[in-house]
Amino acid sequence: MRDGRPAALVWFRRDLRDFDHAALHAALTAHAAVHCAFVFDREILDALPRRDRRVEFIWESVRELRAALQSRGGGLHVLHGRAREEIPRLARSLEAAAVYANRDYEPAAIERDRAVESALAASGIAFHTRKDQVIFELDELRTGAGTAFSVFTAYKNAWLKKLEAFHVKPYPIDKHAQRLARAAGPMPSLAQLGFERTGLAALPVPTGMSGARTLFVEFKRRIAAYAERRDYPGLKGPSYLSVHLRFGTASIRALAGYAWRQGSAGAATWLSELVWRDFYFMVLAARPDVVERCFRREYDALRFDRDEAGWRAWCEGATGYPLVDAAMRQLDRTGYMHNRLRMLTASFLVKDLGIDWRRGERYFAEKLIDYDLAANNGGWQWAASTGCDAQPYFRIFNPVAQSERFDPQGRFIRRYVPELERVPPGAIHAPWEMSAAQQAAASCRIGRDYPAPIVRHDEARQRALARYAAARPR
Repeated sequence: MRDGRPAALVWFRRDLRDFDHAALHAALTAHAAVHCAFVFDREILDALPRRDRRVEFIWESVRELRAALQSRGGGLHVLHGRAREEIPRLARSLEAAAVYANRDYEPAAIERDRAVESALAASGIAFHTRKDQVIFELDELRTGAGTAFSVFTAYKNAWLKKLEAFHVKPYPIDKHAQRLARAAGPMPSLAQLGFERTGLAALPVPTGMSGARTLFVEFKRRIAAYAERRDYPGLKGPSYLSVHLRFGTASIRALAGYAWRQGSAGAATWLSELVWRDFYFMVLAARPDVVERCFRREYDALRFDRDEAGWRAWCEGATGYPLVDAAMRQLDRTGYMHNRLRMLTASFLVKDLGIDWRRGERYFAEKLIDYDLAANNGGWQWAASTGCDAQPYFRIFNPVAQSERFDPQGRFIRRYVPELERVPPGAIHAPWEMSAAQQAAASCRIGRDYPAPIVRHDEARQRALARYAAARPR
């Protein structure tokens, strides 16, 4: 409609919810009719394996979003094609005066949005974006010198100082929902998109807005103990909401606002993790080159090894270091990895095996159901000591010490490395040190039932120190 307050189109991307939605609210308050759309973008999907946990998670979440919008009297156009072509085409067919979307900070997404904006402008259609993924964007939080932050503690202090109730206030949708327009046409099935089921039902991660709600309600009962439990993979410590933040089935404002108001040590620690998320978004926005290059440019000079045998052992969870192997098997089996173990496995690949952090980052990108470029890149560069406010190069995780400290009874290890099920707690962290008799008693012959360590950590540590010293400016 072109008269009065004309129609608009809201383009859903990584914000798959019908509540507290910045772009949807903006469109509903400015237009008489609001259409909604989601595109299964072939530019992204065509490169993925035909059984991909993320695609299945998205598909289930889009289906729930579509049903939720229909229950409000509206609908969701679900398309399959190139988003840069499908969105302008749909906007023209609906005679929309404007397209609204929430901002994305990844370089490829920014380039796509510029192409969409240009195509829309050629048809006289406006393109409006809103902040929705983060609490503060790059330009909202800068140092006194006007530059982007490079130290997390300073960033966090500025973040907390700036935070007010306004920043976590939800965008109301209910009172404007009567303006939602219906959508015709079925939603394509997974098979029609070219994908197969992955066994997602077996994952401990429920999908959609309802899944996020269930997890958050359950986490609220544990949040006070988060600081004490979060580093132990054998305990139920994390919120498990990372994938819901990734695809926007949960609102960052709701989660951060709740943690901010709680006041417990656990809530404060969890809020700090949410600030880390904003921090990495800020780093990516300020330095998009970190996708392929080291944040600390001097480390572009690092010379990594091409250890294919070590690479395969790491990927397969067969390094001979039980906690590293359990973590990698958890990733392969579930699409999830505990945060403490992400740091450990990344450190092991880069500093024990001497393999380029970019290769590991890409592997996680393929496997993690909650893969997010900003956080994944930031985490890998932190572990590799090449990133923004990263771990010093001379701090190298000892996989045995980490195992002894964070899985002391071997509970997590036994869950994912059944070869070690009968190994006693005192030996499970370094099973190669067992005598032949002990190995026989545990039904675990090292080198036959479970691999011997592929590297000696103390020797690998010295090689890593030399590698970094050679790259550092003199």
